[in-house]
Amino acid sequence: MRSSYLFTSESVSEGHPDKVADQISDAIVDLFLSKDPEARIACETLTTTQLVVLAGEIRCKGVYENGEWAPGALEEIEKTVRDTVKRIGYEQDGFHWETFEFENNLHAQSAHIAQGVDASGNKDEGAGDQGIMFGYAVDDTPDLMPATLDYSHKILQRMAADRHSGTAPFLEPDAKSQVTLRFENGKPAAATAIVVSTQHKPGYDSGEKETELKSYVKKVVADILPAELLSDATEYHINPTGSFEIGGPDGDAGLTGRKIIVDTYGGAAPHGGGAFSGKDPTKVDRSAAYITRYLAKNIVAAGLAKRCTIQLAYAIGVSKPLSLYVDTHGTGTVADDKIEDAIRANPKLGGLTPRAIRTHLGLNKPIYSTTAAYGHFGRKPTGDLFPWERTDLVEDLKAALTAEATA
Repeated sequence: MRSSYLFTSESVSEGHPDKVADQISDAIVDLFLSKDPEARIACETLTTTQLVVLAGEIRCKGVYENGEWAPGALEEIEKTVRDTVKRIGYEQDGFHWETFEFENNLHAQSAHIAQGVDASGNKDEGAGDQGIMFGYAVDDTPDLMPATLDYSHKILQRMAADRHSGTAPFLEPDAKSQVTLRFENGKPAAATAIVVSTQHKPGYDSGEKETELKSYVKKVVADILPAELLSDATEYHINPTGSFEIGGPDGDAGLTGRKIIVDTYGGAAPHGGGAFSGKDPTKVDRSAAYITRYLAKNIVAAGLAKRCTIQLAYAIGVSKPLSLYVDTHGTGTVADDKIEDAIRANPKLGGLTPRAIRTHLGLNKPIYSTTAAYGHFGRKPTGDLFPWERTDLVEDLKAALTAEATA
């Protein structure tokens, strides 16, 4: 690994059209899981000018059974969608939570998928799809996340909080950020470029109002990034197109799952390709990505490596993972294959079957709406939320690998 280089990650706000779609899809996941913890959901959302469309496959007791909607279910789904858009803050002519057209095209889950996934007789629950999933952790930040992505997320989170509180009333919901850092000896040494594009009220693209907006953004950046990373040499690009009044789904169509690198590690680690939002936790695109982050974070938190990538692979309908791969990128204190052995042998992890993952992390709960903006990883585990960010496997790993080293 190079010791000196530039690296960049981006984030997008909760009002970005693709993130609006993600949040709607995960609000539907939460709605169904609140009714039935064993619900099956694959909900895709399209957003565009004054239109939201849902499509996908579902199965949920008390909501949709035997091809029939329960009384009031359709109305509750539409209310959930509109409430999500209202919470984000869209009350614009081109996209308004109260007046957009809504289409619900959700339908029954394929019986052929269900027969592979559901447990029956001697058959354990199988993976909801085939695929490869990656988890990652690095000691750039206290949350063990890539610094470029961590700062990109936090800039937009602060701006959204200020918009909602009225501290920055000139902001509108849609925004993007990008942070470029220079790394020396593998550690962040300087911020060379900051990009922030934010939708704004009319008039904030020239004169004193434009100066006010740009000064505000620079202050947010100064509050988020460590002072030693910023200098007169840091290059700022704030609303570089000049004007950004038309935004959100009115400015560009949004689709569930188009911001998977924003959702994960900002390009600092591989991505298996599957999106998370809109999927119940039997889908290993979601649950296995969470358990690999959990494992990688615990490995780094245990001091077993400074950087760790983990891959899992599954076949649809098969419970046992096809492969487990650990790479500590030459930073490990023990051999990578020994870490793999410790993971496989840990009884708490249950062989990393889909059912064991869901049980260990407590994933059959309505906990997903909060994941759908500002990243699924590097967040604070609170109550039932973000359980994959816990570091409660540290002592197990230390004990297993210390015993291995002294055997």
